[in-house]
Amino acid sequence: MNKRALLVMLMPVLAHAGGQLDMDDDVPAKFALPPGVRLLADQSYGADPRQRYDVYAPAHAERARVIFMVHGGAWRGGDKASAQVVQNKVLHWTARGVIVVSVNYRMLPAASVATQAEDVAGALAAAQANAAAWGGDRAGFVLMGHSAGAHLVALLASAPVLATARGASPWLGTVALDSAAMDVGALMAQRHFPFYDRVFGGDVVYWNSVSPLAQLKAGGAPLLAVCSTRRSDSCPQAQAYAGRASALGMRVQVLPQNLTHRQINQNLGQPGAYTDAVDAFIASLR
Repeated sequence: MNKRALLVMLMPVLAHAGGQLDMDDDVPAKFALPPGVRLLADQSYGADPRQRYDVYAPAHAERARVIFMVHGGAWRGGDKASAQVVQNKVLHWTARGVIVVSVNYRMLPAASVATQAEDVAGALAAAQANAAAWGGDRAGFVLMGHSAGAHLVALLASAPVLATARGASPWLGTVALDSAAMDVGALMAQRHFPFYDRVFGGDVVYWNSVSPLAQLKAGGAPLLAVCSTRRSDSCPQAQAYAGRASALGMRVQVLPQNLTHRQINQNLGQPGAYTDAVDAFIASLR
């Protein structure tokens, strides 16, 4: 599906979300890497061309933390090398000695949401296995995702067995950037836009299997849920997830931001209180 066709399909959702859903996650980033930072592009974790990740590794990294970034794009599009996904994040974190990994995965309609979660888990396992070669710490990963990617990393955070079954090790924590699908069952049971039917289908059992809230287990690693106050759906979903997680002993922090859906992704890494808050959460992970 080309970008224009995807835009037409998502018009009702764009109206609901104030026109803030990501529609240009496939625009390649064009920026100069900081001195000493090397890009290892298109590292393979599977046979499909979408099963690739990019590594941005600062010079002289040694047992460095790793930001493992999963792009958005409505589970149908987006790209690991897009400007919104990587530019500000790479410039910010590599300057602080942190490695940034940006991941592609297979898309709808060829790959279901459940399969996409399996892809992200497989990419995580592969990146952890190779982290030492870039100066990274296998045990120092922080999962991060935006929009559809936020849903996928939250799903893995809720049910880590989905990742460990594919060889991944436990990670420090998760940052979910503006997902309105933390509770898929609640989303689908109420009045919703047809777009979600094409993503999640009509099977309640399947909804629960790919719902971060429904899959929550006790003892999960901490999670930061960033949500846009300019939308009606994101922050209530984040708060409901946090409430359920707290009852299970999992630390979940909700960070509302007066930013659009796109800005929550694109602006992260720029100087300011928003980036500072995300940095403080990451620094708290042990």
